[in-house]
Amino acid sequence: MTEIKIEKKKPLLAWMLLVVLVGILAVLAYFLVFNDGKDVMKTAETSSLINVNENNSTVAAFVRFVEVGNKEMTLNHAYTNEALLKLTEATNAMADEIKYDVRADMDKVKEAAKVITIDKFDTSHANSIRDVTNLLTNVLEKMQQAKYPELAKEVAELRNASDSINPDVLTLDQKDNVKTFFSKAADLLKKMN
Repeated sequence: MTEIKIEKKKPLLAWMLLVVLVGILAVLAYFLVFNDGKDVMKTAETSSLINVNENNSTVAAFVRFVEVGNKEMTLNHAYTNEALLKLTEATNAMADEIKYDVRADMDKVKEAAKVITIDKFDTSHANSIRDVTNLLTNVLEKMQQAKYPELAKEVAELRNASDSINPDVLTLDQKDNVKTFFSKAADLLKKMN
């Protein structure tokens, strides 16, 4: 009897996987060596900054203060003053992150914020608070227009919250309006951050 030689077929699946793997490596090599990652950078630059999470600790501290901090508003306006200072710092920090110059506006904000702590019996604090919230809203709106066009709705809500603070009414009689402004500012900054 003659011996019949049986040749085993080479596994086709293994060869196909090898070809696919070599193809993937070739594409990666092209992007890394010949393209210098320019397409990857271009895609990153054109994507929305909303998806970038800077995790700025100053912004996070303001958001945490508003969300879980002591929200007791008293005659000395300690809460309001601290919230305004933290919001100013958070706005500065966010502006630094996105390379947006807000120094001139922030100097005005700091001066106006100091006024509410000088005389606790002064009846014009609501007017000063409204001035500060308008200034901060303007700064945040400029930042939004420059870098975060998707957040126009949030800025409009912040503007409405600022406008709802009546300069002719005592601050303690409109605590909710002031707290709403800080809440809307925290929401906006959280989305920017």
